[in-house]
Amino acid sequence: MTVTDSPLLDIAATGFPILQPDHGVIASTTYIPATAGNTLWGRLPCEADAPCAVVQPGSVITVDTISHEGVLEDQGRNPREFFGRYGVSGSHVLDDAQQVAESGMPHDFDNDGPHLVTGPIAVAGARPGDLLAVTVLDLAPRVPYGMVSARHGFGALPGEMPSLPGPVFTFATAHAAHHGAWGRMAVDPTDSSRGSLRFPLRPFLGVMGVAVPGDRRPHSVPPGRHGGNIDVSLLGEGATLFLPVQVDDALVYFGDPHFAQGDGEVALTAFEASLRATVKLEVVPRGAAVRPGHGRVAPFAETDDYLVPIGLDEDLDEAMRDCVRCALNLLATDYGIDRHVAMAYLSAAGDFAVSQVVDGVKGVHGKIRKSDFREVGRPD
Repeated sequence: MTVTDSPLLDIAATGFPILQPDHGVIASTTYIPATAGNTLWGRLPCEADAPCAVVQPGSVITVDTISHEGVLEDQGRNPREFFGRYGVSGSHVLDDAQQVAESGMPHDFDNDGPHLVTGPIAVAGARPGDLLAVTVLDLAPRVPYGMVSARHGFGALPGEMPSLPGPVFTFATAHAAHHGAWGRMAVDPTDSSRGSLRFPLRPFLGVMGVAVPGDRRPHSVPPGRHGGNIDVSLLGEGATLFLPVQVDDALVYFGDPHFAQGDGEVALTAFEASLRATVKLEVVPRGAAVRPGHGRVAPFAETDDYLVPIGLDEDLDEAMRDCVRCALNLLATDYGIDRHVAMAYLSAAGDFAVSQVVDGVKGVHGKIRKSDFREVGRPD
């Protein structure tokens, strides 16, 4: 059986509804749909971009995001036709994804990034030197299917994988029941008797960031001080990402929705599929002056259980060093711990992982258990 002969996907049986624009649960009073007018493709916002919405610090907003899978040029720039090959009915393809694909929105496949980002959204009064705290409150799958893509010259094994001619697209589905949510991908799409691989869903947004100064939009692939395509899988529900504000009103944006990603993201993409995100946007005034980096503030994060230092560099070794420095600065700033003691603690109890190796600028993130500091007095 080839993918073009795939049986029609039973959406009801997956346990996930289709969240078309303006339909389904919208968890806040401020809703930003992923219309063509609210979306950038392959580039990230800059200071010169007009916001699609203005909100006050402390606001909770709901943002629709669109996966680039099925929209890209080497997939036909027609998601209904593309996903139809995998048994998805045209009515179960997101209308906003189809509209963006048909909009004539310029996109240079060879020179722009693949990502569709929703925004920018102005956070009134945020200023350079502040920190924007983005807390992820809810991530709702908009469809119960998506794709993992591999292309020649990319991924962890360029020149070796994929071993087939042309790009390789692996279809995956999402399922939910009272006991949890999981993904599936066929072991052999041409032989259903081989069964499927099953793995946990861990939704998160690969792209969350703030605008850069000036009038040039940065490429959507490499992450940086502005955040962007950080691809840290810990940034799911309950996580807070701290971003150093670069321009007035921050101009925050969201995209690259993932249903699941292994640390490293070795093929090239994660399990890419669209999400509806509800987030809280808070400003820490002059926060960058007292948080990690001593003037070189970069993104970092926090979850209920962990402090999450983040290191970024084109050289993976330097990204690791950057992440350890961020960890030391967090422990020194938040807990007043001497850097030599902090370094010893990190060596004994801190965990560091490669976030991704596929975005030019490579990422490393750490996991520092907050429970380890329950006996530590806070600095004055």
